[in-house]
Amino acid sequence: MTGSLSEIKGKILSTEKTSKITSAMRMVSSAKLVKSEQAAKDFQTYASKVRQITTDLLKSELLFGSDNAMLVTRPVKKTAYLVITSDKGLVGGYNAKILKAVMDIIRDYHDNDEQEYTIISIGSVGSDFFKARGLNVAFELRGLEDQPSFEDVSRIISQSVAMYKEELFDKLYVCYNHHVNSLTSQVRVQQMLPIVDLVADEARSEKEAGFELEPNRELILEQLLPQYTESLIYGAIIDAKTAEHAAGMTAMQTATDNAHNIINDLTIQYNRARQATITQEITEIVAGANALE
Repeated sequence: MTGSLSEIKGKILSTEKTSKITSAMRMVSSAKLVKSEQAAKDFQTYASKVRQITTDLLKSELLFGSDNAMLVTRPVKKTAYLVITSDKGLVGGYNAKILKAVMDIIRDYHDNDEQEYTIISIGSVGSDFFKARGLNVAFELRGLEDQPSFEDVSRIISQSVAMYKEELFDKLYVCYNHHVNSLTSQVRVQQMLPIVDLVADEARSEKEAGFELEPNRELILEQLLPQYTESLIYGAIIDAKTAEHAAGMTAMQTATDNAHNIINDLTIQYNRARQATITQEITEIVAGANALE
């Protein structure tokens, strides 16, 4: 019984150490979440202004037509999916949800025909997942910062826009987990290109804002439309990172709670085993005393 007591006590100490680690990791994820939520809020202010300018500039282009590559809806021969996952685990079902959604889309709409789609991956978990299954990953980004700046992701974003303009694919979707709150996220598969599909109805319905343009509308759109699309993708990355930190915080809180429950169960088990040992020792002493009488 002594060996059993030592084993139980060792498990209790080991689980207590684990709970301290998961509790610390929860606090780290919580701090990251606060920063990420603020970054997402700040970005929305910028994004709303850019969208207002873009939709105003697109009015005449939508009415009279345009030969701008980002405003032309062409036959869809190939679709690109920019998939955002984490670089590490310990984030609960964060990665599993988005990867399952992407695989369901491929199975339902492309019948695993790689000529019909391509994948752009942000995050090591997604990149490794797709490569392990032999899927075509055209471009990838690993080791993204917890609070990514636009410079951190500009290469993969600008590469995605360039590939579209070069007609390497005809439609771009960004697949990621949208942050709702610290306990909830939702899978989003959001179309980013062609841009005309995103703002057409809004541009037609909005009143003219009366911007004065210099040098002219066409040259401004040539520069603005790629930047606008890049900002939308960057916003999705910030949103996904916020959801990742929230998932990490929730997962570590759950792990800490489970550790405490295990410690409670082991403590009860230890006390019962100790009580049984004491009872057995008392019984042996009494039996010995009776034998001497």
